[in-house]
Amino acid sequence: MPDPIIIVPYDAQWPDLFRELAAGLRQVLGETALRIDHIGSTAIPGCDAKPIIDVQISVAELEPVDRYQAAIKSLGFFFRHDNPDLTKRYFREIPGRRRTHIHVRRWGSWPEQFALLFRDYLRTHPEEVQKYVQAKYDLARKFRHNRPGYVDGKGPVIWEIMVEASKWTQETGWQPSPSDA
Repeated sequence: MPDPIIIVPYDAQWPDLFRELAAGLRQVLGETALRIDHIGSTAIPGCDAKPIIDVQISVAELEPVDRYQAAIKSLGFFFRHDNPDLTKRYFREIPGRRRTHIHVRRWGSWPEQFALLFRDYLRTHPEEVQKYVQAKYDLARKFRHNRPGYVDGKGPVIWEIMVEASKWTQETGWQPSPSDA
């Protein structure tokens, strides 16, 4: 049976865990990483989440993977060749290490910008964070052992938030904040 989906209260140590990892990534990747950002729920203050640090590394081109794979591997991560999302290259922690997802995306791509906008919008709209958190708890109860069901179930609330985030970009002239590392 797959690991259960468990949502935990926001942990103020999550940004520190990201910064520690990001410093190592910056050191081994150098200028290959145009941006290194903390994304996902653990990057949003007050957002209860699965305790998984999500890192987005932006690169000029996804291929060849060899330009960055060995560097990321040197920090204890392995490349998931079987990831079906062709807009990124995906790395996971080796067994026994803290759960971490590394998403390598092309700099300036729509998926890269989507992750940054979602994060930045929620960081400035705590009322939306609470709506998202409630949906995650409801879905975690419903899909406790069904990760695809949980992920698919988040889609409608994510898109509701992104509709408002799109309006917000027009009102504020949003641009991604500087890289986190």
